[in-house]
Amino acid sequence: MYLIALTGGIASGKSLVSDRLAELGAVVIDADVLARQVVEPGTPALAEIAEAFGPAVIQDDGSLNRPALGSIIFQDAEARERLGAITHPAIWKRTRELIAEAERTDPDAVVVYDVPLLAESGKARKADFDLTVVVHADAETRLRRMVELRGLSREEAQHRLNSQASDTERLAIADLVIDNNGTIAQALDQVDALWRRVR
Repeated sequence: MYLIALTGGIASGKSLVSDRLAELGAVVIDADVLARQVVEPGTPALAEIAEAFGPAVIQDDGSLNRPALGSIIFQDAEARERLGAITHPAIWKRTRELIAEAERTDPDAVVVYDVPLLAESGKARKADFDLTVVVHADAETRLRRMVELRGLSREEAQHRLNSQASDTERLAIADLVIDNNGTIAQALDQVDALWRRVR
């Protein structure tokens, strides 16, 4: 088994890269999907979130009120750390289970752990992976994408950008950088070259 950590800042194009790797045959484990699963109603993590952030972050049906929680954490570094301390261990535990399952199914599998907050997370570390790939686009490009493609105001987009690791911190953990400041075709060419390398 060959284990790749795939990370990148918000709106860097990480999903484009992840989707291409899946098309090429990689087993993709999406940390964002796991992050939603570990806070489903009835989970220990959701109970901890309610205790830490109050009843306003829980909907009437018992599910997480993501907009309410987002409005807290995107503007408060301590609140983000508190949330991370609750969710990261649960996500990483589930990730390890899925990696083990992929290896049992195919000992030669290429497994991609698609994790936006690798540079910020204390649980998953660079040393846990055979290769750490960072998808990079400059801050202005990412801001423009969030405004144009996601409908955020520039101020909201800037808050989200500021809530993540800096480009310098993220690039410092990279074994390989996929530059996504150009066209989609240029990014995909780099992904295909990565696939040839790991196969």
